[in-house]
Amino acid sequence: MTAFTVEQTVPLEIQCASPLADMYTLSPFTWLQDGRYPLLLRAVNRSDIPEEKVSRIYYGESADGLRFAMRDEPVIAPGPDAEDRDGCEDPTIAILGDVSYVYYSGWNQNRKQGQLLLTAGRDILHLQKRGTAIPSSDQYENPKEASIASCPDGSWRLFFEYANGGTSNVGVASALDVAGPWTIQGTAFEARKGGWDAWHLSPGPMVSLDPEHPIMFYNGATREVKWRIGWIMFDKSLTRVVDRCDEPVITPPAPKDDETDIAFVASAVVVDETIYLYYSVADKDLMRATLRRDGP
Repeated sequence: MTAFTVEQTVPLEIQCASPLADMYTLSPFTWLQDGRYPLLLRAVNRSDIPEEKVSRIYYGESADGLRFAMRDEPVIAPGPDAEDRDGCEDPTIAILGDVSYVYYSGWNQNRKQGQLLLTAGRDILHLQKRGTAIPSSDQYENPKEASIASCPDGSWRLFFEYANGGTSNVGVASALDVAGPWTIQGTAFEARKGGWDAWHLSPGPMVSLDPEHPIMFYNGATREVKWRIGWIMFDKSLTRVVDRCDEPVITPPAPKDDETDIAFVASAVVVDETIYLYYSVADKDLMRATLRRDGP
């Protein structure tokens, strides 16, 4: 049975100026590139009025994966199109050749509707929006939180969170190209009655310590919206579940005052078989956990 031990958890240090310094920050998507750790970060201005809380995505870099120097302006900003006019959230990157593809969630407040969008460019500072990757529909409402992975046959899988029947679920789509077009294949895996992931599910990063059995770290919650982080293992084609944790890998500390009871993973970096998970706690505190894999 596969298991993971959390050896250390430490907060991230975000070095930035206003207005970013005055915002909530979450969804830290980090990767390793040319010996440095780039970071895409969702930021939300503070307000009690939903219409005034407009997310945008900032970019920064780090030499050690813990202390990030952020740029002053967002690299993905709302609008001008209606799909993301009221918010850009939850970035996920795939780099292929000399092109960076960033999937993100766009929000329209008037419609109360989210859609999964794509922007791409020769690097993070030169992105151009490419429109909707997966639209909202009656069956797959408000798709967001993309997780993308390549398959041995050269095709691609895109996992995404969607709403249906009052729950958050994980859907999966396939494509022959990293930029789509995407064909939705259905639900990737189900919530488990009575478990820590009994009601809501959301995909997280994929890691391939064993190419035959890639692992996704994912987010699960009870009906009371207590989010935790666990893992699930697939076959190499990413079409069949072969193993899944019984208990969460990361549980947040007890919330203080009016804090939410949430730990939510956004990205992972693997260095010499050590896994670094990047996640947020209570939708505001950014963390890195160091994990060691135990067992096969």
